[in-house]
Amino acid sequence: MSTPEDPYAALLRLRASIDNIDAALVYLLAERFRATQQVGLLKAQHDMPASDPDRERQQIARLRELAEAAHLDPEFAEKWFKFVVAEVIRHHVAAGAEENERP
Repeated sequence: MSTPEDPYAALLRLRASIDNIDAALVYLLAERFRATQQVGLLKAQHDMPASDPDRERQQIARLRELAEAAHLDPEFAEKWFKFVVAEVIRHHVAAGAEENERP
């Protein structure tokens, strides 16, 4: 029979795990934004719209399904996605403006 873990030790262990997950999320988001930056440049170079509502709807449906499978609130997954997409579109609009300013 093992002795129960000290609650403060358990708290520190759990927080260390959370810190590692947060770091991984930041690096994954950075990688995602590098990819979407390339999409934004491609769209700007070919006069494509910054947003793609059909793609966004497909992604929301896909992410909601993934969230349910992962036991994550689908509403939260959708809010997260919309937040990220808003930032991506802001970058795409800026890339389009930069592209249009070039001689």
